[in-house]
Amino acid sequence: MKTLILAAALALAATTAFADPVEGTWQTRADDNGNYGHVEIKPCGPAFCGTLVKAFDSSGAEIASDNIGRQIVWDMVAYPDGLYDDGRIYSPDRDKEYNGDMTLNGNNLAVRGCVLGICRDGGTWKRVN
Repeated sequence: MKTLILAAALALAATTAFADPVEGTWQTRADDNGNYGHVEIKPCGPAFCGTLVKAFDSSGAEIASDNIGRQIVWDMVAYPDGLYDDGRIYSPDRDKEYNGDMTLNGNNLAVRGCVLGICRDGGTWKRVN
């Protein structure tokens, strides 16, 4: 029994120790309506995906949203130097999908989406946890 508990503890520690730096919950910048959200990013197959887990109005009050539980980021592949690319990003305020990339720098995640060579700066998301 002690061996089983020790093995479980080591497995949990190894999972935590090798987590990708982009994994976690990120606060988006305010959208065109002043609303923002918390997006949880985690592995999805060989890439990373992010799901909207909470939404807030411009005063910081949590609000209901049809987009809670919706995938906002998907298929982001990790590259060296904090770049995540080759994925897609959904913008709830414009109800559009973009080819996306993200650049991680500490607790800041610069997000960008492009369509036909025209890019929209998604701003810098801040790490919540």
